[in-house]
Amino acid sequence: MKQILTKAAIFSAVLVGATGGTANAQEGAFGYGVKHDHVVIRDARVFSGCSKQLADADVLVSGNMITRIAPDLQAPEGAVEINGEGHTLIPGLIDAHWHGMYATATIGEMMTTNEGHWNLKTSIAQRDALYRGFTTVRDTAGPMFDIATATDTGIIVGPRVYPSGPAISQTAGHMDFRMTRDVPATPDNLHPFEKMRQFYIADGIPEVLRRVRENLMLGATQIKLMAGGGVTSSYDPIHTKQFTLDELKAAVEAADNWGTYVLTHAINNEAVGHSIDAGVKSIEHGHMSTVENLKRMKKEGVWLSMQPFMDDEDAPALNEFQKAKYKFVTDGTDFVYTNAKKLGLKIAFGTDTLFSADLAKRQGAQLAKLQKWFTPFEALKMATCDNAELMAMSGKLNPYPEGPLGVIDEGAYADMILVDGNPLENLDLVSDPENNFKLIMKDGTIYKNTL
Repeated sequence: MKQILTKAAIFSAVLVGATGGTANAQEGAFGYGVKHDHVVIRDARVFSGCSKQLADADVLVSGNMITRIAPDLQAPEGAVEINGEGHTLIPGLIDAHWHGMYATATIGEMMTTNEGHWNLKTSIAQRDALYRGFTTVRDTAGPMFDIATATDTGIIVGPRVYPSGPAISQTAGHMDFRMTRDVPATPDNLHPFEKMRQFYIADGIPEVLRRVRENLMLGATQIKLMAGGGVTSSYDPIHTKQFTLDELKAAVEAADNWGTYVLTHAINNEAVGHSIDAGVKSIEHGHMSTVENLKRMKKEGVWLSMQPFMDDEDAPALNEFQKAKYKFVTDGTDFVYTNAKKLGLKIAFGTDTLFSADLAKRQGAQLAKLQKWFTPFEALKMATCDNAELMAMSGKLNPYPEGPLGVIDEGAYADMILVDGNPLENLDLVSDPENNFKLIMKDGTIYKNTL
């Protein structure tokens, strides 16, 4: 007996916790989804994530995996069928530079509340990211281990999380958010934010090794260090190189011993080169990079995880010191994207939204901004197939090893979006997920269906 899944069906399942037939309501603290044994999506144009060619095929989901892709496929008995005619089926989006803990909380909230408040706020931010179509995030700083576990176990609803854990900073580095009254520090007197894993301060090889290993112990899938000056931090000019080469190399070796890699915050060109010298595999930002360092990244297989920061309506609220630093970032965006594309670098898409619920809502709009430098296909591939390749660099620490992410292929995780229209022709569709994303599925569970 075929079942047709509708918005009303989801609503009914959620209301009564339906388990009749093959449906099971999956209830988290901040959202709902419905999972079926088998779901068939018919008559949509299918974007694999990696190929420009759209396929006319049906897609069968069994459990949490894509098991069959073929025209006019025969559905298993009891399968739910979804009519995707007139829509494009794309892989779930991946944000490679996300801060779940900091995306929507203001700095004032972070300073005046505690872990309970932070986790509740983060749970809502994660739920909202999923409903914008982001089914996976690489979290690049913050105490996200419990959020990741709560998501995977169904306590809360949100994207898959690749957690880096607390970012590791040198004293006076980009993640040193202590007040001047907190200095001098002593080894037996950690700052409260360090105890709550908002950030770690490490000076010298032994401290760097300890912090890297502690993050790995807690469940980090990759390691984040701050290798240069940043915009939002209070003490470090944008030009600064942070950590010695030996400190960075120690972190890279410790991560490599666990089969994973290091990513560094590196905006200025010297910090980028310093990171490459140390064996870092993912440069976060890199907006002041020279062609010489971009060529080095290409040669050594280093990823450029950059954001389309411009002096526009999405520019963050900053003080004068921060604005002066931000100008160096925006001045380099066009040059670096243009040359990175020309050189054929591996480029990741991420948003790096901080401290603004309004900016977080524009997560998809940041992807659409890439049209200034990339075709819609290139941008969508970056946010799906390419970003998934970066996630997989976590190796044996990959928390999702059963199949690939970021693609619609047999044997892949069932993370998919039905888009009203064709985003390969009009990437602006991803800027308005509320109206244009008609179905959102993650891990085979349907979280939205308005067809």
